[in-house]
Amino acid sequence: MGTPGERKALLFLGAVIVMGGSVRVARAVGGKPDVDPAARAAIEKQIAAVDSARKHGSKKGKGRRAKRPEVIVPAVIDMDVASADEIETLRGIGPTLARRIVADRDSLGPFGSLDQLKRVKGVGPKVAARIDSSVTFSLLPRPSSTESSGSSDPPPGRRRPRRGERKN
Repeated sequence: MGTPGERKALLFLGAVIVMGGSVRVARAVGGKPDVDPAARAAIEKQIAAVDSARKHGSKKGKGRRAKRPEVIVPAVIDMDVASADEIETLRGIGPTLARRIVADRDSLGPFGSLDQLKRVKGVGPKVAARIDSSVTFSLLPRPSSTESSGSSDPPPGRRRPRRGERKN
């Protein structure tokens, strides 16, 4: 039938199984409840709060973003002085692009025109056309380095000769 060591091991496993089963039977028949009464009361309170919120249609905590305070927005937004929250109210501009616009304006100066607004990554011809009637520019743009030191571009109508090409 097996060695004496194997018999002892089987006897031990059988005893553990019988004891585990008897503990489960004793709890099921009428022993102590599995959960502490204070813990059970706390769980019941949470369930009641959830049921109440569902009943009243509360949406507290839903969504990934916290609700922002209402921003009173004028009909036309001045892009040279507007805050990121005001810029975000424009059609097609989200929070990331609004922050990018403000950061560009703070570092490089006011835009002055819709063409200068296009220097911001994410503001292309489509976005500019979409917001054209909703924005204005009150400040003068900062002159670029080529404008302040005299332009090195040839006059309109003439092109700069290419390398290796002779001037006329």
